[in-house]
Amino acid sequence: MTERMAKLDRLLALVHALSETTEGLTLDEMAERLGVNRRTAERMRDIIARHFDLDEVADDRRKRFLIRDSLRRVYTRPTPAEVAALQAEVDGRRLAGQTARADQLATLLAKVKGAFDDREKRRMDPDLDALARLQRTIVTAGPVATVAPETMTLVQGAILAGCCLEFHYSTDERSEPKWRRVVPYGLVHGPLAYLIGKMPGRDDQPVYYRLDRMIDVRVSEKLGCAPDDWDIDAWLTESFGVWRDEKQDVVLRVTPASADRARGWRFHRSQSVEELDDGGLRIRFTTGGMRELAEHLFIWGGEIVIEGPDVLVEVMLERLAAAMTIVPPEARPNLTHPRLMDRS
Repeated sequence: MTERMAKLDRLLALVHALSETTEGLTLDEMAERLGVNRRTAERMRDIIARHFDLDEVADDRRKRFLIRDSLRRVYTRPTPAEVAALQAEVDGRRLAGQTARADQLATLLAKVKGAFDDREKRRMDPDLDALARLQRTIVTAGPVATVAPETMTLVQGAILAGCCLEFHYSTDERSEPKWRRVVPYGLVHGPLAYLIGKMPGRDDQPVYYRLDRMIDVRVSEKLGCAPDDWDIDAWLTESFGVWRDEKQDVVLRVTPASADRARGWRFHRSQSVEELDDGGLRIRFTTGGMRELAEHLFIWGGEIVIEGPDVLVEVMLERLAAAMTIVPPEARPNLTHPRLMDRS
């Protein structure tokens, strides 16, 4: 055994010895067990204290040390940083109006905290308070739609039971709710929460249903579940966002000045990046949802050129024309493209 391996072997032996003792070990006892001097035992104790909850017990002017919890507990106990991250996620979801998701995460957070004993709580509270007070999830502008907690529970229950879901559903075009029975293919969480559902007995593709627009939701007596080969990630990749239309081969050229920024940006899960001779980039991917893609590309104005497809160029011109109406007429530039002139 090499000297390095021997040191590791002694350290692990000390970890086990400290976890198995009920009275604790003094530094001299540690040194005697391991066959090392007292100073080496002290250094090993300090290393162990960085990774384990090492308790110190006074015994006739001598200090004894032990690891009270089982080793498994040491490795499964959440850290203050992990608990604070979960707390920030709960707070962020609530501020964004995603109460159903926030309630589920809050319940998990309560269970995590409830698993700590008094000693663990006292040790963790100072760090947790500091991290929770100074850590937030940014809530950006976007839709606010409240989902009833029971709706989320019923949707998840239908997935687990392998049953269809029945509800009344309204849309922007049809305010009168219409009854639906769908096979639940999945849940998607974001600024809005969606059920991916498919009409039973049809060859249609699954579609999105907003959970906040579902009324009188109940688990159906009719069985229905997603096929074993259903890949929700592959299905999501087929569209840039929520809008689903014909897939297009998208080609974007990034200017040399913006190449570094684009290298750290993900436009699509399936993208490929080509380095160009002038220092720029060419980004390719296949997806639907040209309107959402065009609206996203607004933030890249002057840095990206759409090389294809033509339908994306047309959609971008339509979105530019729509955006022009936000500007007061007297402040609009004199643009001559027909699509922009239509809205001028």
